[in-house]
Amino acid sequence: MTFKRVLIANRGEIALRVVRACRDAGLASVAVYAQPDAGAPHTQLADEAVALGGRTAAETYLDIPRLLAAARQTGADAVHPGYGFLSENADFAQAVIDAGLTWIGPPPAVIRALGDKVQARAIAARAGAPLVPGTTTPVDGPAEAVRFAEQHGLPIAIKAAHGGGGRGLRIARELAEVAPLFEAAVREATAAFGRGECFVEAYVERGRHVEAQVLADPAGTVVVVGTRDCSLQRRYQKLVEEAPAPFLTDAQRDRLERSAADICAAAGYVNAGTVEFLLSPRGELSFLEVNTRLQVEHAATEESTDTDLVRAQLLIAAGHGVAAALGSAGAPGGPGLAAAARRHAIEFRINAEQPAQGFIPSTGVITRWQVPSGPGIRLDSGVGEGTEVGGGFDSLLAKLIVTGRDRRQAIERARRALAEFEVAGVATTLPFFRDVLAEPAFTAEDPDRFAVHTRWIEQDYQPRSDLSGEADTPQPAGVPVRIGHRWLTVDVPGLTQAREGPLAAARQQALERRERAAQAAGDVISAPMQGTVLRVAVADGDQVTAGQELLVVEAMKMENPLRAPHPGRVTGLQAAAGDTVPQGMVLCQVIPTGGDE
Repeated sequence: MTFKRVLIANRGEIALRVVRACRDAGLASVAVYAQPDAGAPHTQLADEAVALGGRTAAETYLDIPRLLAAARQTGADAVHPGYGFLSENADFAQAVIDAGLTWIGPPPAVIRALGDKVQARAIAARAGAPLVPGTTTPVDGPAEAVRFAEQHGLPIAIKAAHGGGGRGLRIARELAEVAPLFEAAVREATAAFGRGECFVEAYVERGRHVEAQVLADPAGTVVVVGTRDCSLQRRYQKLVEEAPAPFLTDAQRDRLERSAADICAAAGYVNAGTVEFLLSPRGELSFLEVNTRLQVEHAATEESTDTDLVRAQLLIAAGHGVAAALGSAGAPGGPGLAAAARRHAIEFRINAEQPAQGFIPSTGVITRWQVPSGPGIRLDSGVGEGTEVGGGFDSLLAKLIVTGRDRRQAIERARRALAEFEVAGVATTLPFFRDVLAEPAFTAEDPDRFAVHTRWIEQDYQPRSDLSGEADTPQPAGVPVRIGHRWLTVDVPGLTQAREGPLAAARQQALERRERAAQAAGDVISAPMQGTVLRVAVADGDQVTAGQELLVVEAMKMENPLRAPHPGRVTGLQAAAGDTVPQGMVLCQVIPTGGDE
């Protein structure tokens, strides 16, 4: 290696993942942390840990001078950005290089070019990749967006040129809504990314999200290290990922891999990256974007192909070619060849969210963290019992990666692993995943029955069970009796009926109380979680319609719009953009039209 000490400009499970890769490679690791992360697992396992002196992301993991100062302080000679935060920030990459350090990622110019989605589309077009119709430059205004819709038809996607993660994205299905949705996308893009340029393209209804993992070196060698399917998303943010992507024809897989390699070669790509596509119900691929970093879902590819992608990143950054990097990282294949999938892997993002309430973030202290184990189970986690989950950072707690010889076995093992996984203190996505693994649309064994697409949760999914994670504790059928050192259960006739009568009555009473409380609070708009008011779209006294956006509260990098429950008049508004609000705080009321005032 040309470097010996790596500063990891990130937190949580990805920081811990890079720490372990450094240790495997014989490199020293330097962790950094915000005050809420003091004592977090990544700070404990790293060789050194540096406090960044702040509490928020802006004061710490997004502060370039502080990160570079930590590198100087510890003698680090390389920087790994992980994902999120500054990982796709070309200015940060350039600052690292200008400081004489090794940047473990693609060149700044490549990050800048591919981070601009309009430029990325142009590069894909030159490489001959499949594309849906779209504008070749940012749209000047809503009138031009309307003209595009008139020419190419509806629906259309309005996208922030410098966006990602679903921010600055609007789907227009009617001509009358194109102009207002374009203006809304510009506002959101400006607030989220500091730039409001948007472009327009044809929208693929009920499309699957499929992608290719690539590794590339400065000599121009590009290798595709497997495919993934990431279609199971909520609000265009991924929840479940699979490797390899199931139910692709040989022709589709070949087109995806070749297009991904050609795009990266045309862009002068170096290091690890992901090229994303949409697959229409008719089987047509279209280029989506390039993520110029390691992906959250990289672990699924690692387990599927026996490749250590982080180790490969380190080797390429140190000047090794892709062939040497793959050889050292344990992957099959060679220059110009895709690494062959050896197993099927499914990754579940264990997020601190409330699936029963639209996946809004959940905060609190983890009081129980009982993780699964056994054949085919890997858990990448950045938390444990006693970890405080706040609203200032991403909601991802851990990733459960389950591997089988094929998709059927991976699903079988996933059911077992999810049943073993217990978390208390915060709500998580675990109940949702257990429910999904009983859903034929996801577990189907042939392409005609597999029905998951990027908007499946919002459009088609119907929960089969309680997603709150607060299921009733099962009662034994009999009475426990101890005989010596053993406990036995003795059946008592009539006991079940005696128990169920009062229990059913108590359940009904609790349900009625919840319904009455919901009716009484129907006018009240309160903060669903601790967060920051990103936008206030109304004023006191405004008349609103049912479903109209009132405010947007941001927590854990997720925007949560609060909407009017019915037509009425806004009153008691007590929030402004930038305010930090606790969970449950009343932000305003919507007095029903014709109701008491």
